[in-house]
Amino acid sequence: MDILFCTSEAYPLVKTGGLADVSASLPRALAKPGNDVRLVLPAYPEAVERAGELTTVARLGLEGADGVVEILQGRFPDSEVTLYLVDSPQHFRRRGNPYLQADGRDWPDNAERFALFARAIVAIARGALDSGWQPELVHCNDWQTGLVAPLLRSHTPRPAVLFTIHNLAYQGLFPRQTFTRLGLPATLWSMDGLEFHDQLSFLKGGLVFADWLSTVSPTYAREICTPAFGCGLDGLLKHRSDRLSGILNGMDCVEWNPSTDPFLERNYTVRTLQHKADNKAALQAETGLHADRGRLLLGFIGRLVEQKAIDLVLEALDSLFEHPFQLVVLGSGERRFETRLRHAAERFPGQLAVHIGYDEGLAHRIEAGADCLLMPSRYEPCGLNQLYSLRYGTVPIVHRTGGLADSVVDHTEETAADYTATGFVFEQDTSAAMLEACLRALSCFESSRVDWWKLVITGMRQDFCWASSAARYLDLYIHVCNLVRAEMLEVEQPLRQLNV
Repeated sequence: MDILFCTSEAYPLVKTGGLADVSASLPRALAKPGNDVRLVLPAYPEAVERAGELTTVARLGLEGADGVVEILQGRFPDSEVTLYLVDSPQHFRRRGNPYLQADGRDWPDNAERFALFARAIVAIARGALDSGWQPELVHCNDWQTGLVAPLLRSHTPRPAVLFTIHNLAYQGLFPRQTFTRLGLPATLWSMDGLEFHDQLSFLKGGLVFADWLSTVSPTYAREICTPAFGCGLDGLLKHRSDRLSGILNGMDCVEWNPSTDPFLERNYTVRTLQHKADNKAALQAETGLHADRGRLLLGFIGRLVEQKAIDLVLEALDSLFEHPFQLVVLGSGERRFETRLRHAAERFPGQLAVHIGYDEGLAHRIEAGADCLLMPSRYEPCGLNQLYSLRYGTVPIVHRTGGLADSVVDHTEETAADYTATGFVFEQDTSAAMLEACLRALSCFESSRVDWWKLVITGMRQDFCWASSAARYLDLYIHVCNLVRAEMLEVEQPLRQLNV
């Protein structure tokens, strides 16, 4: 197939979260069977610097740009994927976070920036770069590409459009006057279009106008059709549920591999698990925790926001440290949580280590050195860290939601007996429920090392590599393309009769 994959970030060119990991791994996996996959994202300065050799292949005049927009072409690192970078200096030539200013506030022209990005994608999809190549399917991701589907709808013929929701909470909402300022077709302003409570919603553009919707786990696909998780869009999503699929994200099994990971103190496999203890000792030394292999070392990696339930972790610390636990936290987010964590680290020296920010190497060392990974997220569309932890023999402790529910099997008498348990799962998003799951993990860890290693080994033998998830996406692409072709034929048939 010919596939155009559209995203606002892709590792290692630019990364703020899991979208970047998916946008790097899925196109690579799709390209392996011989599909022609082309990845397009904005030409941020860091992306241009990290992309290697680039050639200007088109100069476009697009609405919303003061000058010519150049399309730079190269090769996405370590892949057979063609890379396009949309180079509009007024929109994208700024360093740092692609969405936020240095003070943490949104760039004030984000609507203009990603509307221009969408128009560039539409031009590429219609053959502006290569008259001999047009995608059969355009795969859009999150609100930053939400305008692609409505803008493509006015063109016939056109490629099929799949829109993937990575996190419904981020919707790309802007004041009503922004709609007029962007020069969007007036017909798109309605409750059946881009209007959402008198605001312009980029995300809704994808939800309404894409030919098919997907999200990043089967459970999250069901959850977003309910008021509890639908962020005000559950009615629309329920209406479109016959065209909504949930495909669990895969993981990059080359980047995340304990047997070859260059960030680790000592590499290991399921056959050399004794070396995992060396990584635990090294992590304790690096982070200032007491050197004690008998304590259950927990890791937390993620954004310090309520979605990730860092507040529940903070609430539980006093009770947690009454028991032989240690905890290392890596992340950044809301200042109130960062401040509370720093103060807590002062209160619990040797038991709690806090690193504010992001450090790729440290993330790998936590995955390898911790005994358990703590993911108490209130909601989690997919989650990747629990997949990494399973591969690294680090037992996940998770809240039963979204992709966490789809990827971790709770440790019970039955699941332990039939060797299907891979972690500890709690039902309620409360600090008490989370603490109870941690204590269950501690009990297993202390009572029988044989049972503990069975749990670890079962997790390490799970296969969450991208090959199987990519195959499901490819099947979905084929289905959506066939559907769109059939719908276009139904429209063309009466038109032919009228011409006759």
